[in-house]
Order: sequence, then C-alpha cells, then structure tokens
Amino acid sequence: MSDQWGENLGEKVVAWQRTHGRHDLPWQRNRDAYHVWLSEIMLQQTQVVTVITYFERFLQRFPHVQSLAEAPLDDVLALWSGLGYYSRARNLHACAQQVVARFGGQFPRTEEELKTLPGIGPSTAAAIASICFSQRAAILDGNVKRVLTRVLGFAGDLALSAQEKQLWALARDVLPPAADMPTYTQGVMDLGATVCTTRQPQCEACPLRADCVAHAQGTPQAYPVKTRKLKRSAESHWLLCAVNAQGEVWLNQRPTPGVWAGLYCFEMFGSMAELEVLLSQAGGSTQDMQVLEPIKHVLTHKDLHLHPVLVSLQKPLNPTGRWIALPKALALGLPAPIKTLLQNL
Repeated sequence: MSDQWGENLGEKVVAWQRTHGRHDLPWQRNRDAYHVWLSEIMLQQTQVVTVITYFERFLQRFPHVQSLAEAPLDDVLALWSGLGYYSRARNLHACAQQVVARFGGQFPRTEEELKTLPGIGPSTAAAIASICFSQRAAILDGNVKRVLTRVLGFAGDLALSAQEKQLWALARDVLPPAADMPTYTQGVMDLGATVCTTRQPQCEACPLRADCVAHAQGTPQAYPVKTRKLKRSAESHWLLCAVNAQGEVWLNQRPTPGVWAGLYCFEMFGSMAELEVLLSQAGGSTQDMQVLEPIKHVLTHKDLHLHPVLVSLQKPLNPTGRWIALPKALALGLPAPIKTLLQNL
C-alpha cells in the first residue's frame, strides 16, 4: 500500500465524518477524556441506543473521575446493573481510582500510559489519545476491523495474533495528520457502525467505495476473516428466592471471580438437592416451595439455565448474606434476571 493511498483514505474518512458522521451523541459534546473513556468502556459489546441512557445517568451521579473514584464499588455496580459484562464496571472503578492516585485526576495523554490503566486495552487507549489529545494512534475495534479488512481486501485470519498485528500496522499506515485525528477516529468508527455494517452494507453511501477491494470483488461479507469460533457452554443453577414475613428478601454478594462477581443475588446451587439441604438447615419446608418458570439467560460465552424456587423463611441462610427490604434490594447491583425476579415478587 502506497503512503499516498493511505493518506487519501484518511482524508476521505475525515471529509465524510464532517458531513455525514454522527455529531449528536452525548459524549461528543466535548473532547473531555472522562466522557470519552466512559463511553468507550460502555460501548464495548453494547449498542449505542442502550449506552446513551446509562452514560447520562452515570454523569449525573459521577460528574467527574474524582467522584467515581470516591464512590463505593456497590454504588457503581448498582448504576451499571442491566448493562452486562460487569467486569467493565469493576475495571471502571479501579481505573478511576488509579487516574486520581497516579495522575492527579487527569487522564494521561499518551497511548502507552493509558494502556497501563485497568480495563483500557490498545483500542480504547488509542480512542482516548486520538479523540481527546490528537495523538496519531490507531483504533481497531470490531467496526474498524470490518472497514479496513474490506477496503484493503485483508484476508488474513484475525484469529491468529500475527495477522491481527499486521492489520494493526496497516491501521497506523492510513492515519491522517495529528490535527485531523479526532475527526478521523470518530469517522472510521461511525463508518463501520452506520454504513459498512456486518449485514447489508450500504456501499453506495461509502466514501471509500472506489478504493474498496471487497466492493470490487462483490464480497464485503467475506471480511473480516476469523476462523476460530467462541465455544459456548451451558450451566444450570437453582435459585433460592427466600422471602420473610416482613417482605424482605435474602441476598448474597457473589464472589470474585465468577459469574456476576460482586453483584447481589439469591443463593445459587448446582442442583435442587443442594438447595433443599440448605433450606432444611434453615428451618424451611420443601412442601412450601413454589417452583417458578425457568429462565434462560444468555452470556457471551455460555447460556445460564436458571430455576427459581420461591420459599417463605425467617432464619438467616448463612453468615455472609442478609435480609434486605425489597425497595433497597432493587437499588443494588443486580444481574438482569435477578432484578426481573425481584420486580415480580
């Protein structure tokens, strides 16, 4: 690829972004690193339409990185509840604390320093450095991989680290001058999100159509190439949904690491037999159990088959959990299916 061709690609993306790109997203109102970082973390594995509400809610509760760093982790998880991928929230909190402790509450300006912070990988670091500080840093999230592999006709298998490194190098080759980096970075992300989509790409609206190898081949959906597929698994869990005479529910904070680490949940068991043993020890009766409709909850790498069992109980179940009034319980950090169950009690 010639240097001139790479420069032209960058220029075309910049020109397209200024006229056709997205300019009304809440994190685009300024180039504040806290806002950009927060949006980048939330947008990992999550659609823009979902993120907008959470982003605005977070800024109301935590208007700057200092307030986020000082907040209890439980408060952060509670506000994140329903967004999924909760390790992002734990890393978000840890990152804010390090920004305050190590950098005086100001995000570092360089890609390399940003990558030393929890939860900030190469692409997120590049997004912050380029959008906020006009650094010539290349992002390579899912949208950008799709744009670049199609335009370049890059058929390397991205399941192989050597091929991904090669694509990173090509992504750096097409960067425009530093002054245009904020516009280019936003533009190439927007192009992948709104035009060069996974299915039914709108090639007629793409500023790179004339240069695009995949378009010339008529095979845009053949890119990017990634042969290794994520292996899915399934787990079954029985949930003891205990309620006392005061209308309080018994919840326990999930251990770290593990599924729903740090979130509040009903007691979970690997079988109905295990549930019945604990229930008996707590003075409950299996005759009073009400087996609720099973729930299938889909995670990235596994399916959870949840079997809720509703019981009335007065005694504590163990030393680690506690009885919590339902309104307070609903304000905690809860996995989505647990929140739904509580709302329906």
